Amino acid sequence: MEIIVFLSIVIAALAVLTSIVLVRRVKKQIAEMTDALVDVKNGNGNRRILSATNELTAPLAYEINEIVVSYESRLSIVRQTEETNRQLMTSLSHDVRTPLTTLIGYLDAAHKGLVTGKDRDDYIETARRKAHDLKEYIDVLFDWFKLNSNEFALEIQSVEAAELTRNILIDWIPIFEDKQVEYDIDIPEHPVRVRLDMDSYMRTVNNLIQNVIAHSHADKIKIALSKKENNMELLLADNGVGIEKEDLKHIFERLYKCDKGRSEKGSGLGLSIVHQLVEKMGGSITVESLPGKGTEFMLLFPLES
Repeated sequence: MEIIVFLSIVIAALAVLTSIVLVRRVKKQIAEMTDALVDVKNGNGNRRILSATNELTAPLAYEINEIVVSYESRLSIVRQTEETNRQLMTSLSHDVRTPLTTLIGYLDAAHKGLVTGKDRDDYIETARRKAHDLKEYIDVLFDWFKLNSNEFALEIQSVEAAELTRNILIDWIPIFEDKQVEYDIDIPEHPVRVRLDMDSYMRTVNNLIQNVIAHSHADKIKIALSKKENNMELLLADNGVGIEKEDLKHIFERLYKCDKGRSEKGSGLGLSIVHQLVEKMGGSITVESLPGKGTEFMLLFPLES
């Protein structure tokens, strides 16, 4: 009996000792977690809580680590947005205020009679062109802001893409002819049905063509629509100056402009808008280019099943 009592006391003592050690260990781990969270709060998003899988606090440590990773990811997005907005404001200052000042200068000169006859007509024509360029730039800005706001919503519906694309291109033919750009348009007569947002698809095609007209210095453009396996494929190719390999990696980034051999005109948002619109419609877009040879954009949209 005495042995049993003694063993019970020993076991109880060991249990108490184990509990004390365990509590101390847990308290130490909680202190480490608190220290890590304070570090994260102070801006160290790379801080992680280390814990063995058999530790009592391991599930909590892993959950906190996941929260920190998610927090840092969202914070990174916020920082990128702030940087983009800063760049946009800088771009607005240069790309809106400067041409607007020039536009006012031309109009003031014509209005005050500083130029007369043909010179006055040339000033007014220059002002008219600059006003259209400015409107085009502002339209792109509004498109980008709307696309990145909570107000943007797609109306995906069944669309006969061949006829829709044909109707879009009809409006471009006079522009091709005016710019002396040789065009090769290949659109099948048979229906090609896909699910699209019509307005977004129109903006996508128009932005891509406008990009060719404004920046490529091409005198030939090819636009071909076809069925490839389970996709509708839209090819838009030109024989312009092309895009350098280093630039090609960034071509769909916001505010990115290719400098070599390309016009300075533009917002740097057009192709970013195209990329976002295509992805939101469930499609994909790729680009290939060779400097001095031309550029080829390829759009794919799943055919309606």
